[in-house]
Amino acid sequence: MVSIVPATVGLKYFISPAAGSMSFIVLDIGSLIFISLFYILLPLAVILTLGGIVFSVLSKASKAASLGLNLAQSNEELEGVFGIAGYEYDPKQDIFYSILNPWQRKFGYCKLYDEALAPLSMIVDCEPIIFECYGQKWMIEFWKGQYCLNTGCEIGIYKEVIDLGIVGMKGSFFMSVKDEEMMHMAFSLKKKGKELFYREGRHWWLTGFKMGEFSNPSELTMDIAIQFNDLNMCYAFINAMLSVGYSEDEIVKIGNRVYFTFGKPRTKQPFTRTRLTDWIIQRKNKFMCDQYNKATEEYKTIEEKLAALKMNEPVIYNKAINIGKTPEVYKAYNKFKRYVE
Repeated sequence: MVSIVPATVGLKYFISPAAGSMSFIVLDIGSLIFISLFYILLPLAVILTLGGIVFSVLSKASKAASLGLNLAQSNEELEGVFGIAGYEYDPKQDIFYSILNPWQRKFGYCKLYDEALAPLSMIVDCEPIIFECYGQKWMIEFWKGQYCLNTGCEIGIYKEVIDLGIVGMKGSFFMSVKDEEMMHMAFSLKKKGKELFYREGRHWWLTGFKMGEFSNPSELTMDIAIQFNDLNMCYAFINAMLSVGYSEDEIVKIGNRVYFTFGKPRTKQPFTRTRLTDWIIQRKNKFMCDQYNKATEEYKTIEEKLAALKMNEPVIYNKAINIGKTPEVYKAYNKFKRYVE
């Protein structure tokens, strides 16, 4: 039997029949309101909670399905994009690298290309080593730095085809070497002493680009090895390195191979690079890398990441599919292409 203690305040009523008989509880108005709310709001809250969970699951499923559809539709397109862009992807190192015959090969090299890099959001250290061998002028150049959305580096091998004095410009125009003149090269790109990636192969343009990685050029070093096709060319290259400021202690020669580290450039850098403009452009590049990483953090494969970018961040997607040196870098080629084609 439940004992009911009458309240001294409030509107509370009770009935007490004879002693020992059943007691009846008469609820106050507050209790009635509470029970009503309990039986009405609790089911409503449960329904809303379950609805929210179902909506969240369906939303994620829809997003995944949409991404999957987008991915399925764009795989062939992405392969085409990177085929046109001249790069392939290494999933083990998560880097893009240049193929043997990309569209860039026909544009060769001149100093104006390096001058165009900074205005196009590429803050890159350049080191052209020019030497003569067998009556021809050769150039092997190294690059390392931030290519907008990518941290990357390059080694390129070229031969002079014309003196640009014929078109009123200083310097030479170089074309990439022929397949039979390519050399076996290797490099390890390090950031603050820690390796980011490694590349090796017989090539005329050995490259690597890590998307979403932000670096200042001064943080990067390239440990480089080049195997020359003969000893005379090897010595000519070493002498050219010494002439631009490298010391004998910084160069190791074993047979036809040369080993050295490209850290601080010894040659004059493009005039388009200044401390102020580098700082401004690098802030933009850092922002782009942060946005890329934020937009792709939920995805594992490069296909998923690029599909998500295309769907959600089209501006960053357009940056992502333009790896390394973009077509704008080579606009100067139009000034003298009739002399080299």
